[in-house]
Amino acid sequence: MAEEQVLNTHNASILLSAANKSHYPQDDIPEIALAGRSNVGKSSFINTILGRKNLARTSSRPGKTQLLNFFNIDDKIRFVDVPGYGYAKVSKTERAKWGKMIEDYLTSRDNLRAVVSLVDLRHEPSKEDVQMYDFLKYYEIPVIVVATKADKIPRGKWNKHESMVKKKLSFDAQDHFIIFSSVDKIGIDQAWDTILDMV
Repeated sequence: MAEEQVLNTHNASILLSAANKSHYPQDDIPEIALAGRSNVGKSSFINTILGRKNLARTSSRPGKTQLLNFFNIDDKIRFVDVPGYGYAKVSKTERAKWGKMIEDYLTSRDNLRAVVSLVDLRHEPSKEDVQMYDFLKYYEIPVIVVATKADKIPRGKWNKHESMVKKKLSFDAQDHFIIFSSVDKIGIDQAWDTILDMV
């Protein structure tokens, strides 16, 4: 995206929810997908970087997103929120269905430019976090790792936690790593700069 193109992030709305390809928007607007565990703060990330209170609904019940939710941002870029993995109390069959839906989208969507993979800075990435990162690397999908909930850790320990997360993921130094907090509004500019570079 050209530097001079100004994005009005407040001009954002949920466009549609899709279960399969036939529901995806049919155009060439670039898309950034967001993936992460059910309670990692995906909705908070979307709301924070768009400067909106509750565009993406945050839920105290993890696993609420069960479809691919497409958000239109100023008709220039879209965020695609994929179902959270991990905590959702859903049947194995339902989980397998989500897995297939996510995999189909990530591997076959021409509009996709990168995936924001959200992990919790406080903890070692889960098995699913590692699988997601490996999956994206395998398919050569550009990935931005965003480590959330930084406000819950003293700043002096961020480096230690960042190293722990990177080590567990076998992080590729060519990828982007952003420390983020929706509470303290940390990492917003860095996230936008990285996303806009990719679209």
